[in-house]
Amino acid sequence: MSREFSEAERRGVYRAIYERRDVRADFIEKPVPDDVLGRILDAAHHAPSVGFMQPWDFIVIRDERVRAAVHDNFARANREASRIYSGERLALYADLKLEGILRAPVNICVTCDRTRTRGHGLGRQSSPETDLYSTVCAIENLWLAARAESLGVGWVSILEFEELKSLLQIPSHVTVVAYLCAGYVSDFSPRPDLERRGWEGREDLARLVHFDSWDSQDEDRAGKLFVLRND
Repeated sequence: MSREFSEAERRGVYRAIYERRDVRADFIEKPVPDDVLGRILDAAHHAPSVGFMQPWDFIVIRDERVRAAVHDNFARANREASRIYSGERLALYADLKLEGILRAPVNICVTCDRTRTRGHGLGRQSSPETDLYSTVCAIENLWLAARAESLGVGWVSILEFEELKSLLQIPSHVTVVAYLCAGYVSDFSPRPDLERRGWEGREDLARLVHFDSWDSQDEDRAGKLFVLRND
């Protein structure tokens, strides 16, 4: 059996990457079936992890009361976060939809147990934070699998995390890495919402590529590495 991807399979992978969106406001009232939820969690569980330590856990939250409490947490944290902005930027910030905690039918809290002994410390002696990086890889796997399942995912980072840990009864030694909202959506925007709303634009990749050392940048050379996609 060939282990190579067909052209259609390869395009599917890249499509999921390019069409993945951080969804906040477009969730629809359609439940996520258990088999679909199971597939995206299994995709997350098959992420790479340093030393094969698998430091992640996933808390699936469907209970409306729990989600309401998390939303209250977000609202307080969001008010505090808005204080660093002023003028037009504050007005734009206030107009952004930054979470889908109540609209999304499923919330998923992804954690990292930094005391987990699986992997026997392999690869972590000089870089112990790789357990956190591994957990982020699991989140990306989940996100791409969700897009392939036509599910939107939004990452809620504006939270008071110690309070969240208490609410979800997460042990004190466990780190919350992400709080995600997941569900079917009315549409996937062709552009990221923050780009579309004028908050920030995508950097030119050619400006971010270095050759052999940090000081060696050549945008013309880097530009030749990339070809235009057929969107």
